Amino acid sequence: MKELERDLGLPSVLAISTGAMIGSGIFILPALALEIAGPAVIVAYALAGLLVVPAALSKSEMATAMPEAGGTYIYIERGMGPLLGTIAGVGTWFSLSFKGALALVGGVPYLLLLFDLPLKPVALGLAAFLILVNIIGAKQTGRLQIAIVAVMLAALGWFAAWSAPSVQPANYANFFDAGLSGLLAATGLVFVSYAGVTKVASVAEEVESPGRNIPLGILGSLVFTTLLYITIVAVLVGVTEPGSVAGSLTPVAVAAESTLGQVGVIIVILAAVLALISTANAGILSSSRYPLAMSRDLLAPPSLSTVSDRFGTPIPAITLTGIVLLLLIAFVPILEIAKLASAFQILVFSLINVAVVAFREGSTEYNPEFTSPFYPWVQVFGAVTGVLLLTQMGPVAFVGAFVIVVGSVAWYFAYARSRVNRSGVATNAIRRQVNKNAVTNVVSATDEHTKEVLVAFTKDVGPERERALVNVAADLVARDDGRVVAVRFDEVPDQVPLTDDITVQSPSDLSFEARMSAFADDAAVAIEADEIVSHDTKHAVVNFADHRGVDTIVAEHEPLRLQSRLFGDPIDWVVRHAPCDVILVDNLGYDEPKRVTLTGATSPYSPLAVSIAERVASANRGTISIQYTSDESDEPDRLKVVNEYRTDLNNVLSVPVRTEALFTDGGRRVHPDLVVQPSPDRRIRTALLGTLSSTPSYNCTTLTVYSHASRRPSVAERLLERLAS
Repeated sequence: MKELERDLGLPSVLAISTGAMIGSGIFILPALALEIAGPAVIVAYALAGLLVVPAALSKSEMATAMPEAGGTYIYIERGMGPLLGTIAGVGTWFSLSFKGALALVGGVPYLLLLFDLPLKPVALGLAAFLILVNIIGAKQTGRLQIAIVAVMLAALGWFAAWSAPSVQPANYANFFDAGLSGLLAATGLVFVSYAGVTKVASVAEEVESPGRNIPLGILGSLVFTTLLYITIVAVLVGVTEPGSVAGSLTPVAVAAESTLGQVGVIIVILAAVLALISTANAGILSSSRYPLAMSRDLLAPPSLSTVSDRFGTPIPAITLTGIVLLLLIAFVPILEIAKLASAFQILVFSLINVAVVAFREGSTEYNPEFTSPFYPWVQVFGAVTGVLLLTQMGPVAFVGAFVIVVGSVAWYFAYARSRVNRSGVATNAIRRQVNKNAVTNVVSATDEHTKEVLVAFTKDVGPERERALVNVAADLVARDDGRVVAVRFDEVPDQVPLTDDITVQSPSDLSFEARMSAFADDAAVAIEADEIVSHDTKHAVVNFADHRGVDTIVAEHEPLRLQSRLFGDPIDWVVRHAPCDVILVDNLGYDEPKRVTLTGATSPYSPLAVSIAERVASANRGTISIQYTSDESDEPDRLKVVNEYRTDLNNVLSVPVRTEALFTDGGRRVHPDLVVQPSPDRRIRTALLGTLSSTPSYNCTTLTVYSHASRRPSVAERLLERLAS
């Protein structure tokens, strides 16, 4: 793949970053902010500049670690995964295009003070010229940016210096009349004035010595521009009558007319037009690199990553961006849409701060030449304040951001999902944390004592299946020298009274006790037999378990009949109301299982299921096998995390742990003696379809483990597990 030439030095970086900010932020927005906050708009600009610092530091750090075209998209995609990367790429691309269009449309009113020109045709002509400049080359773009910024700063400096003596202190009276809410609302509005500070990171692949020039360019331009904004706005407020410029389309020209006369107005007009053109120029340069970067990562069509042999620029990406820019200028009420896109830019800045945390805490190789100071507090501050600023933008901003997010998600699932097989650093970090917690819980579960297990017989199953259930229970309590309580539960109709005659032992009861006694002679643990007669077996099982204080209930899984599917499965009721863990057995016999297989999840497994598998394997001097499907390797990062979990699991268990492939195409499969699996999804759909418990599919007995409510993961833990899946 062709590389972009590194020919942007520090002056170009400073010019691109400064030029991307000094535009609508000083020539358009002060008038709107004055209507909201009054003279406190000066503080609003200072506060907004302060709140941009975390994102500037975070983006500087990631730009030196990954100096690639794409900037924000690259960092969020690598850190948070391709889905959020798509959202960031599409959203930032649109927001920069919107801001560029706004700058061009906003610059024309200043021209109209001198010439009688049609607004949209002039804006379209300027846009076409800038698109052509960007196609010719980044070096030409950087040189043009330096020239524009130099003239613009000279004009603004002259305006401030010559107007400062005319400042009237009375114009700053009632400074904070708008209150805190007004100040924050104005801060949220003018925040977009600084959105361009990190634009240069999107062309980091074309910057010389990125480890030095990118941080200096971003942070230097931010400090300079913040001071310039505060100075210009303070002068503008001080030299104009209160309310005279509020809502004006050309506020700086109004201020210049009151202090510098017609010559001053002409100079300000020149500065405004150049500033807004430079904003649009930087917007086209940076926004066009987002389709380029997304195309390289297979999230956009491959044609967008083509770099011209002649000019060394991504012509298809620039052309697409230019078409969008021209359409916005021609047909869309750009000011409102730009505000919506700016709200999304604030959200992206918050994600940038989170992405730094993901890279620092993840295991992916991450070696930035510049590191953000005061980590992670700076990033936390930036993420939280970004969200707070969004609340000041009004409901329309949220709706616009929502539309962009939904559209990006739809594109990802319709086009990109089938083409990518990677995860973000944050996703893998979440997976590792989930697995770490699971291993810790496994240690806790295996350290617990199992003193008494209830084997509940709710129907006649025959001596062999009885022995199998009792042996399962015996293996569970063997380590702790516990007891097995084997109980037959007989149910009689409600109209039959529970008299003494009913409780007299029948020949079958005596035979049952004799069999249990024989089992006890062969077992290494105590086995107690009993019989319970009741009108409701499921309540009797739960009441007995509660009264005895057993640790676990073992019962045979019964396939659901139609009546059970419609009106409730008794065993399901026991699972939900039991005071302890429940194990349902798909009983195909149990004869000293040596190969115990854990299945039902990629990772992590239920800690209780792992503990039970270990107890059974330990009692029979066997091994545990962890299965994985052969297609897990489609995502290398995920497979690495899963393998780390399996290794950690092997280190904490007292029996050997093996991993075995389960081929989904009908190839070789393992042949376990016993399968242990966590409880399946217990939604209404599964109950109606009769899949509450698994049916035997390994030609061996299967234990399905239902943890008591006290063991089940919290909502937060389940959310993390879902994010890691």
